[in-house]
Amino acid sequence: MATDIALETFVLGPFRNVPRIWTGLWQLSGAAWGSAPAPKIRAEMAKYAVQGYTAFADHYGSSEVLFGQFRQALPAEHFTLGATKWCVFITVDPTPSVVRAAVQERAMRLQTQKIDLLQFHWQDYNDKNYLKALETLGELRDEGAISAIGLCNFDSIRTDEICTELGPGVISTNQVQFSILDTRPLHGMNHVCAKHGLKLLTYGTLCGGFLSDQWLNQPEPDSYSSNLTPSQRKYLDMILKAWGDWDLFQSLLRVLRAIGNRHDGLTIANIATRWVLDHPFVGAVIIGARLGIADHTNDNRKVFGFRLTDADHADIQAVSDRSKTSLMITTVGDCGGEYR
Repeated sequence: MATDIALETFVLGPFRNVPRIWTGLWQLSGAAWGSAPAPKIRAEMAKYAVQGYTAFADHYGSSEVLFGQFRQALPAEHFTLGATKWCVFITVDPTPSVVRAAVQERAMRLQTQKIDLLQFHWQDYNDKNYLKALETLGELRDEGAISAIGLCNFDSIRTDEICTELGPGVISTNQVQFSILDTRPLHGMNHVCAKHGLKLLTYGTLCGGFLSDQWLNQPEPDSYSSNLTPSQRKYLDMILKAWGDWDLFQSLLRVLRAIGNRHDGLTIANIATRWVLDHPFVGAVIIGARLGIADHTNDNRKVFGFRLTDADHADIQAVSDRSKTSLMITTVGDCGGEYR
């Protein structure tokens, strides 16, 4: 049974034994994802934690509040890790008081005195005040208000600059998009991670669910269909414009299905997730969960029970070679470029 498979873990800042699959909470950002009552969502969080999925990430909508409520109800000896974000999209002077106020707001919503992982996003690279903001975040970490600091959607140049400027061990992670289709972290970010001992927290691993058996042998969906989630609209656009086309995507799904069959019938999602986790600079994948609506924990656990072979990787690469994957580092830009 999948529940007998041990979860893989990694070290994140002061935390040991952090699972390599995280529960993404961005789907609590609005009703477009579907919704469940708050008590049911908190109960699902508890169910995930009992199964070993003890790390939860994001700050959108009510996610911080619901996670804080869930964790308050847990016995003190139960470990969970909550990752939140401070995202700066407008021009702001990040004085110490501004930075401290932003962190205090996150802590208040999470009902905690100490934030586990504070992930920082800065929209305008031309405004170098991101270094000033991060210096204060480092001071807050030293003071005990934050356990670990991460970046969110920073590119290779800026990540290297930040880690060099702040010194070893200050930045623990960078959250970026990474999947079989979007391989941009292999074009520079991997080297930055090796240089500074950084781990990536990756999202988009399953491209909004398109990298799954559900879409095998299915016709190209309408981008404006009400049946698609916001995430699926985003990744469908990437599949059709930046990566290739729907026919080639179906070829990829067929290859992933064949690889799954070689590994005792594992799912396409299992294979796609394992491909990302096989990269040593990846700490964990963040898989979005519609808590209270759908549950894939048992299937996700199977990811830890096998390894892809050289032949598996070669078959995947053969499809990638027919796509525009290698061009995305220039057409879309480095990690996070799609948001700038």
